[in-house]
Amino acid sequence: MILFRAGIFGLLPGTWLLLYGTAVVTGGAFSIRVVRLMGLCFMVIGSVALLCPSSWGNVLLAVGFGGFHILFGAVIARKHGG
Repeated sequence: MILFRAGIFGLLPGTWLLLYGTAVVTGGAFSIRVVRLMGLCFMVIGSVALLCPSSWGNVLLAVGFGGFHILFGAVIARKHGG
């Protein structure tokens, strides 16, 4: 909300991905290893989003929230039964 109110829209995708990744890594401490790996991937793509031009934000959000959830969801379903 602070970034939005300050009009710093270019940092929103990276910040969102980093914070989500941190939450997944933390929650993954009590789960299977692949969940922590997914959180680390979110943190990496969030860092990339902060370093890239802000016009890439939507694409990186799609890769993160869409692609990573599908990819890691398939891995979890296949190796751990859902």
